[in-house]
Formats: sequence, C-alpha cells, structure tokens
Amino acid sequence: MTPALSTWSRNIAPSPTLAVDAKAKALKAAGKDVCGFGAGEPDFDTPQFVKDACAKALAEGQTKYAPTPGIPALRKAIAESYAARGFAGVTEANVVVSPGGKMSCYLAILATVSPGDEVVIPAPFWVSYPEMVKLAGGTPRVIAAEDTTGFKVTPDQLRAALTPRTRMVVLNSPSNPTGAVYTRAELEALVRLCVEAGVWILSDEIYEHLVYDGQTTCSPATFSPEAARLTITVSGYAKTYSMTGWRLGTLVAEKSLAAAVGDLQSQISSNATTFAQFGALAVHQHPDKAKAALAEMQVAFDRRRLMLWEGLNAIPGLSCYRSQGAFYLFPNIRAFGLSSADFAARLLEEELVAVVPGSAFGSEGYIRLSYATSDEVIRKGLERLARFCGKLSA
Repeated sequence: MTPALSTWSRNIAPSPTLAVDAKAKALKAAGKDVCGFGAGEPDFDTPQFVKDACAKALAEGQTKYAPTPGIPALRKAIAESYAARGFAGVTEANVVVSPGGKMSCYLAILATVSPGDEVVIPAPFWVSYPEMVKLAGGTPRVIAAEDTTGFKVTPDQLRAALTPRTRMVVLNSPSNPTGAVYTRAELEALVRLCVEAGVWILSDEIYEHLVYDGQTTCSPATFSPEAARLTITVSGYAKTYSMTGWRLGTLVAEKSLAAAVGDLQSQISSNATTFAQFGALAVHQHPDKAKAALAEMQVAFDRRRLMLWEGLNAIPGLSCYRSQGAFYLFPNIRAFGLSSADFAARLLEEELVAVVPGSAFGSEGYIRLSYATSDEVIRKGLERLARFCGKLSA
C-alpha cells in the first residue's frame, strides 16, 4: 500500500494562472493560433545591461553559494533605494533577497503565521496568498471588493474582519488581478487599523513602478514608526524589468523579522542564484538605463491597457473597471450567466483565447486578462471575445 500524501499536499491548490499559461502554450506547440491573456509576464526581453552584468559575473566565476540573505552589495543597494523613498533607518540588515517575489511572500508568512492564526486577505487576491497561509497552518479570512468600489476594501470591512486571532493583513497595491491602486489616504486608513490591532502588514509592492493615468504609489512602511515596525514590504525585479525567470524577490522588514526570514531561507533554498543577483545589482548601479527600460515598457503597457479596456467595454454584456496599475484588466462577465470557470474554458475551446477565471482570485463573475502581450494579440483576442460573447447572447 502506498503511504498517504501529506495534509499540505492534499489541501493545496495548484496555481491556476500557471495552469492556464501551460495549457495555452501546449496548444500553441500543437500549432493552434492561441491568443494568450493568461500569464502575468512582460513580453519584453530583460534589458541588455542586466544580462551583460550577469554574464560578466558568470565569466568571473560568481557561481558559488552566496550569503543566505543576498550578496552584500545588492542588499546595500536595495537598502539605499528604500531609504531614498522614506524608509527610516533601513540598512542591509533589514533586507533579504529570495528566489522570487513568491518566495519572499511565503517566507514572510512562514515567519509570522502559526497554526490557528488568521490572515485577512482582500479579494480579488493574487492566487497564491491563501495557499501560502494554509501551508503555514493559518486560516485565510477573505474580505471582498467589487468593481463598483474600484476593487478596494474599506476600513469598515477590515475592522469587521479583525479578530483576536488575526496575525496579518495582506495589502497589494497595485493589485493583481485588478490593477487597482489605493491612494495614500485609503492605505493610511487601513494601516491605522492594523497598527491599532498590532498585526503584521504584508505589503506586496511587486507592481509598484507600473502605474498610469498620473497615479502614484506609496508604501505603508513610510507612514509612521509603528507602521514601519509592523510592515513587511515585498517587491522584486520580475515585473518592472521583465526578469520573471531570474527568480529574484526582495523583502524589507524590521531586523529581527528579516533575520528570521533569512534563517528560514537557509533551510529551504540556501540563497537566490548568485550570478542572477549581480544582474539585479546592475539595475541599481545604472539608474538611467533602468529608468529608460522601465519607461519603454510603461508606454507600451499604457497603450495596450487603453486599447484592451476600450475594446472590452465595447462588447455588449461586458463591463470593465479602468485599472491604473500592473498589467491586468478584470472585466465583469455576470451578464452571461456562466461561472467564470465555464466562461474561460469555453472561450479557450471555442475561440482559442486564454484568460483566467475570476474564481481563481476569490471573485466569481469576472475574468482576468493580462495586457503584457502584443497589440496584434489584443486586437485579435478582442475580435474573438466579441464573437464568443455574441454567441452567448444570441
């Protein structure tokens, strides 16, 4: 008899976004003309100066173990960049570099959440937050926002969700999957409640540099000394510099928590890939090149955002909130009377358009489309989506 699998492996859900992307790629490999809107991955190449720095590190033999929290020069550069943005007293001792932003989030949760603890997660949420909480033995407590409120939760909702068992609140702005961006005043109101309750704040800021319509972002850790003590700021290089495959995430927290995260990482992955860290270091060493690379992507993403948003709202039965960050749109499909999973499955089968169902993000009645793809794919995908919706309405 084969022994049973663990509780963790039986209760975990596979990543639906990666599953959709894998299915779309399999269809493409089979010769199908798939319009893929599933993956949250920029279609640009990593900037050449970053690749050159990594290649140089490889040529110089930077292929051995690195210090668990990251190479010293990179941690120092990260600390300096956060200090310049208003993070008080941040040094390299507050910084941990991990194998991806996903790992940074998971380590933050592992370091703070124990079995029986609750973690408040606003929905729509990134698919991995609840699963990470469950892997730590915690309980996700979801509070929902809709397109009618700009996909933002209110202080009243958060206050009602906080209990004596609450250990952490997750904040993600700009948001995956909606592209919603909280204003400073909105974030301050939520953070104030977290400080009053004495709970950790996981601030996922991986899309912090991808904003539009004159929008700006801010970090809860800069609001007050109390907020700084309780906030774990996670970011990375994947989305901003099209470095998804490099697997480099960053975490900034008070020193004892950063040390605990480093200890956990030492037993899980040892360190992030050494030579990849030298590529990331180049981002800090060449700010002008980094800024130019980001600006090029922002212009393209903004154009595609508006093209896709206008196209979605032109389809009878669809309505779509105008996102101001990241590279996603999250249209409402409730008028068609299908579950988001059925809608997405039929759309892929009948029209070869890959989207992610809103149920994966804790929000039934929506689908997520990533506009980190070409203008041609967006135009073709809109034509197919309009035809599909027309058939549903006939």
